[in-house]
Amino acid sequence: MKKLPCRNLNKVLVAAIAALGLLTAAPVMAGALEDGMTAFKKGNYAEAHRLWLPLAQQGNSQIQTMLGAMYVEGKGVKQNYTLARQWYEKAATQGDADAQYNLGVLYEKGHGVAQNYALARRWYEKAAAQGMAKAQYNLGILYANGRGVAQNYALAKQWYEKAAKQGKTDAQYNLGVLYYNGQGVTQNYALAKQWLEKAAAQGDAGAQYNLGALYNDGRGVAQDYSLARQWYEKAAAQGNVDAQTNLGTLYLNGKGVTQNYAFAKQWFEKAATQGDAIAQFNLGVLYANGHGVTQNYALARQWWEKAAAQGDETAKENLQILKSKGY
Repeated sequence: MKKLPCRNLNKVLVAAIAALGLLTAAPVMAGALEDGMTAFKKGNYAEAHRLWLPLAQQGNSQIQTMLGAMYVEGKGVKQNYTLARQWYEKAATQGDADAQYNLGVLYEKGHGVAQNYALARRWYEKAAAQGMAKAQYNLGILYANGRGVAQNYALAKQWYEKAAKQGKTDAQYNLGVLYYNGQGVTQNYALAKQWLEKAAAQGDAGAQYNLGALYNDGRGVAQDYSLARQWYEKAAAQGNVDAQTNLGTLYLNGKGVTQNYAFAKQWFEKAATQGDAIAQFNLGVLYANGHGVTQNYALARQWWEKAAAQGDETAKENLQILKSKGY
């Protein structure tokens, strides 16, 4: 059984401008805070920086975090990861969860600092302890990949679960993958399905595809090609190449649908143009046999050549057969 891949997404978090409205300040500070917020929302980042700098220097942690984000993105200032780190550190040491998370990202990516997974983990832990789902998810990634820590799928599972219960889609997906693969947990297709369903309900194409595969293969559910098709369609509509190929296969074989070579061709074509070797091979088969298309050995050869270039041995054999017949 092929194991499913987990995903790894890490982004610098910019503190929400709306959160700044929760701050209390003296009248002069409040004026600068609000004026800076207005300037920022209008895209006048240099003015926002000018107004906010004194507040940050006076120790306002949320403004310090915002300045760090501005240096990361080069808004109103020249991009400078070192200055971003300095402002994040000031805010993070005051307990600002956004700054702690962002510092973790800088250390994980090596922006403005030497790449250091151990320090990334340390800052993620501080933010995660305050309930930040993104930090919890990233901790799961570190443990799953053994970065800055010994690889530990059980701990990865614990952190994914914390984030997943807060609705973090990627964590729900990865948790489903751990249950599917039996990594850090007892393999359990039913629980894999439950977590993948949560991610799929939020529109995650990978989760939708994998749910389709569970129904296709009857793992953790009764085999149901019709439901497999429904989930594949959702993922395929978002451009998921594996779902497009599998949809083509269902139409080719008439599983869960009325056999329809024309529809099979359409889905294989979408996947083939994205470089999927299986879809390229199957398109060649359709053209060679004239299924859903006018028989065309030249086009069959073209698609098999693409699949063969990716190492498909059957495509190579079919090309030899075509050659022997003078096509």
